[in-house]
Amino acid sequence: VSFIPGGLDCSISFVSHVLGKVCVHGRQKEIMGVLVPHLTDLTKSDCIWQRICWRLVECVPDRWMEAVVLGFVQGAPRADVLSRLLGNLVVKNKKAQFVVTQKMLLLQYGHTTAVLQNLLGYLSLDSLRRPLMLGVLQELLETWSSSSAVKHSPAEQQLYISKAILICLSHLKEPEIESCRQELLTSMMEGVKCHLDSSLPQLRRLGMVVAESISLKINTEGPVLKFEYEEDDETRELKSLLVQTPPFCVIPSFPDDDRSEKTGAALPLVPENHEKPHTAAPVMPDEELDAELDSDDDLTPYDMSEDKVLKIKAPVYIRDCIEVLTGSRSEDVDKWEATVKALESLVRKNPAATREVSVELAKILLHLEEKTCIEGFVELRQRAQVAVLSTDPIPVAKYLTSQFYSLNYSLRQRMDILDVLVLAAQELSCPKFHGKTEHSGAQKPCIQLLPGSDSSKDWRRIVDERIKSKTRRFDMGQSHVELASRPNEFNSVAGHFFFPLIQHYDRPLTTFDLLGEDHLVLGRLVHTLAILMYLAVNTVAVTAMGKALLEFVWALRFHTDSYVRQGLLSCISSLLLSVPAERILADMTEELLETQSWLGDVMERDPDGDCRRLALQNLLLMENLKKKLEVVPS
Repeated sequence: VSFIPGGLDCSISFVSHVLGKVCVHGRQKEIMGVLVPHLTDLTKSDCIWQRICWRLVECVPDRWMEAVVLGFVQGAPRADVLSRLLGNLVVKNKKAQFVVTQKMLLLQYGHTTAVLQNLLGYLSLDSLRRPLMLGVLQELLETWSSSSAVKHSPAEQQLYISKAILICLSHLKEPEIESCRQELLTSMMEGVKCHLDSSLPQLRRLGMVVAESISLKINTEGPVLKFEYEEDDETRELKSLLVQTPPFCVIPSFPDDDRSEKTGAALPLVPENHEKPHTAAPVMPDEELDAELDSDDDLTPYDMSEDKVLKIKAPVYIRDCIEVLTGSRSEDVDKWEATVKALESLVRKNPAATREVSVELAKILLHLEEKTCIEGFVELRQRAQVAVLSTDPIPVAKYLTSQFYSLNYSLRQRMDILDVLVLAAQELSCPKFHGKTEHSGAQKPCIQLLPGSDSSKDWRRIVDERIKSKTRRFDMGQSHVELASRPNEFNSVAGHFFFPLIQHYDRPLTTFDLLGEDHLVLGRLVHTLAILMYLAVNTVAVTAMGKALLEFVWALRFHTDSYVRQGLLSCISSLLLSVPAERILADMTEELLETQSWLGDVMERDPDGDCRRLALQNLLLMENLKKKLEVVPS
């Protein structure tokens, strides 16, 4: 470096080649961990070292440029340091520009939030690079507002793009916002629609947060968008990105007199005596004075300390409950609340009376709306529906499954039907518990005793515990609650829950299209069928249910919604766990081979991580099934 001020020419292209080759051969972290801190210190106040650093990166061949740029971006502590190290490299080198503005933002999504802040902050710190940042923001918004990208991109990439958009918004200046206000508004409207149409709660929440942030930027004076959602750590992190943190750079100090003058000019003038200014008392008109004299403030309130709240008795008969729930008189509100709270226990205590009016009661509960602000109304109604369905399964299941595909029902009511069917099937398939205990061969739980006061007892206890830990005892075990020895009640009714749901999924109605825009309900339906299939283990209809479910999965295997595909893969898992292995190979051999090939494609190519994991799980289940059948003698 000492030769450069003397006017001698120096070439560092050889060092650039060495740096590029080392980085591309997997030693990027090691060399950048040493090089970046040294260059950071040397370029703080030396413009010659800044020129050397810029030439070092500019002379790297294009085939190695990506590895070097990525190393600098990941190794720089802040955006201003990265700007000092790279200079205007992205303006001079097309390869570096592609890596920074395209590859690291749109084609990759594994970088940390700090790397994103460094990258986009670097683009915003120079007037020659700011047009690149605006172009990046436009492309990010196009991707974020594309329905195809939302459907086919993993949730991790959607989160990554959302973070990049919010960081770009934090760097925008008022003239730039004014120039692209219409584009921001258009992208916001299209993007929030795509995200709200998604079946995944995370993507819907991402759309809400980004739309709120864009609205906050473009509507500084007017009303802004505001959504209702539950905030979590991810949401709070996203909102924090919109607030730009100032870089930790050295600010030049002003002279004391200038600084004091500026500080004094900024302070408001305060009177020396610190007296508050006197304000004249307002003159009240005669009409207002008369109104104040006629007020009721001087009246003494009644003493209501001994008043008692009247308790409304809930009905004791099922038919009385029906009359209360279908009544329209406003004075019966308290009785209506008491009826809703007591209905579940009343249904379970009177199964015979419930069976007489089970379908009518199920219809009332399905259409029941909240009259008052009763706490936990949705849960109370659902528990009552489950109780009615568990008490009289066949007719109520026929009614609910027929209403699922009927007209004039909201999507919320259709999803309520699915939830009730699942909860009732779980209740019917699980036997009730009794208090009788028995000993089993399970391992006794380890209980840590408090140490005694006698040291001899302490060492004896330690020895005894060691002996017990090394000794196998076959006559001791954990006492546990014995399951009731009664038949599985879901065995005889599984078909009534399952087959009506799977029949008409491909018949669109005027207000309900499962294969169209109502893919959220389709996803819930698929997951419901997977649970019903799993609960049907050891039932008579399990083989027929498995064949029908496999045909259903095969018809929808290429669905674009990731939530639906997750449900389809869960259906395969339930089928493999519930249907006997002999029946699978005897009745579904060809379908199983085709399914195995499809699962392999999902595991390799599906953009959703949960789908890939479920596909791998199903392949392992198939492999275990094959091994189990090979062990069994023919």
